[in-house]
Amino acid sequence: MSSKKKVKDHKDKKVKKEKKYVYILLTRTETVPSKVIHFFKRMPYVHVSIALDEELDELYSFARKKINNPFRCGFIDEDITTGIFGRDTETKCKVMRLRMTDEQYQELKASIEVFKENREKYKYNYLGVLLIYFHRGFERKYKCFCSEFVDKVLKMSGIDLFNKKSERVIPDDFRTCDKLETTYEGKLTSYRDYLHRNVILADNLSK
Repeated sequence: MSSKKKVKDHKDKKVKKEKKYVYILLTRTETVPSKVIHFFKRMPYVHVSIALDEELDELYSFARKKINNPFRCGFIDEDITTGIFGRDTETKCKVMRLRMTDEQYQELKASIEVFKENREKYKYNYLGVLLIYFHRGFERKYKCFCSEFVDKVLKMSGIDLFNKKSERVIPDDFRTCDKLETTYEGKLTSYRDYLHRNVILADNLSK
C-alpha cells in the first residue's frame, strides 16, 4: 500500500473527530523567476498555494500552466509530484495550517469552486506581482498572482490574516504569520513520507 493511501485511510477514520484545517504551502523551486525573486528580495519562499487537505491533494494557486512556459499562467490545480514540483526535486517548502470552523471551511471550498468553474477567465496578474515588490498594489478583475489569490479566498471565507488588501499580500506574509501553525519544513519530495512516518508513530503510541 502506498504511503499516500495509508495516510488517507488513517485520516478518514478520524475525520469526524478532527477540527477543520486549511493548509498553506510555501515553496521555492529552481525556476528562473523564483531565483530572481529570491536573489533580490531574499525571501526563503517565493510561491504560495492553498490546500483543503493535509496530503495536499486538493492544492490550488496561480502559476504557470505549462511547465516550460512561464508566460502562460493562471488559476491551476497543483500537484506536488508533477509539473514544476515534479521536475525540481530539490524544491524547498514549508507547510502551515490554519484552524477553521466548519462554516468557514465550506465557504472556502465554495470560493475555490468559483475559480475552478471560471478558470478560463482568470489570468495571471503580472503587473500586480511586479508592483507589489515596490510596495504598491494593483487589483485587476479576473487576474491574480499566487499570494493575492490565497489571501482573497481566505477573506471570502471570513478570515482576514493581514488586515491589508489582497493585492498587497506577498508569500512571505504567510511565512511570518503567527496565526498559522508550521507542520513541516524541508524538501517537498519528502513531505508525504513524513506524514506516513507520523501516522505509524501515532498508531504505535495508541496501541
